[in-house]
Amino acid sequence: MPSQPTRYGSSRRVVVTGLGAVSSLGLGAHELIDSVRYGRHGIGPAEQFDTAGFERTLAGEVRGFEPGVHLRHTAPERWGRSGQFAAVAARFAAEDAGLAGTADDGRDGLGAHRGVSVFGTTNGESQEVERAVAQSVERGPGAMDPALLGRTSPGNIAGAAAAELGLTGEALTFGTACAAGNYAVGYAYDLISSGEADLAVCGGADASNRATHAGFHALGALAESVPRPFDEHRDGIVTAEGGAALVLEPLDAAVARGARIYAEVLGHGMTCDARHMTNPHAGTIAACVRAAHERAGITPADVDYICAHGTGTRANDITEVTAVREVFGDALPPISSIKSMLGHTMGAAAAFGALVSCAALHEGFLPPSATLRAVDPELGEVDVVPGVGRDASPRIVQNHGFAFGGNNAVVLFGKAGV
Repeated sequence: MPSQPTRYGSSRRVVVTGLGAVSSLGLGAHELIDSVRYGRHGIGPAEQFDTAGFERTLAGEVRGFEPGVHLRHTAPERWGRSGQFAAVAARFAAEDAGLAGTADDGRDGLGAHRGVSVFGTTNGESQEVERAVAQSVERGPGAMDPALLGRTSPGNIAGAAAAELGLTGEALTFGTACAAGNYAVGYAYDLISSGEADLAVCGGADASNRATHAGFHALGALAESVPRPFDEHRDGIVTAEGGAALVLEPLDAAVARGARIYAEVLGHGMTCDARHMTNPHAGTIAACVRAAHERAGITPADVDYICAHGTGTRANDITEVTAVREVFGDALPPISSIKSMLGHTMGAAAAFGALVSCAALHEGFLPPSATLRAVDPELGEVDVVPGVGRDASPRIVQNHGFAFGGNNAVVLFGKAGV
């Protein structure tokens, strides 16, 4: 691993000690990781909204979710579905890190730290907003339910995780769309590496909703069946939902308490295309990758695997591989997409990528592009890890998150102890 401090002034090494997930592939990080490793998908008929009028009605939804079963210190009814995802994923991550206490105040092992909650989202509390709009239309603005209105704020997503775990530092929700999970991890890394915080629970959360599905339907970007990133005959995304959370802390603190360390956060890069609302730009994405490499103190040759944004649209996949070639030349590392199994979880997508990247380093495998049948020849020679996960020993993994509005964020993770 690169020595620190880097030229950016980071003085503390930052590691990942806890993972938590609420997804269509199961509850808890390890159910998710097991499903990813064996190429199982969680795509099925959408049930969170009325699909009448849609030609394509599949989604990656969390079935049978009961937040009250898992939350200890905050009431589920305080939050919308996205906030509930964040809070439960944060609870799972804290327990996985060995930091979750059982005291009534919820702060054993957490409240004593200078702890922060940082999450990303695309749609915020979209289901609550849709309900509020329906009430306004039916009853008039003056007759809307105040409690419902209180649940519409996207800031509640990070707030729900903070309330559940008793974190009293910053609670910040990034709204940088489908790159937001990486923004959250990168910002949390900055706070800890600079000494501004001693612990962070970070990630992303979004709930399935009719408005998002309708938007992608109008764009002609929805797949007829499962998403097939990098496939010659791919036809779009499948909208999905869920929450993913990681616990970050200083390396020395993790070692001192004997924590299991999944991975080290090496650095990140962020750019904005500043060109087009929906069409990604390879040159700016390549600049984002180079910025992440520079900050982490590595070269392209050091990267062993790329967890791609990999939506399964023609525009994304070609642009993403073109950008990677711009940085790596013809020596591309394996690159695959977990959206082939989860669908596109919007603001949680890059956070799920970060979680799986850490698992790949810790457990020694490369996640697959599970639904691939034949690689698009236009992508050139590229290893997209088709079918099921591959046993491997990656040392450095690169996680991509790109978004509408031209937001790009790349986070680099390294194998613990190397």
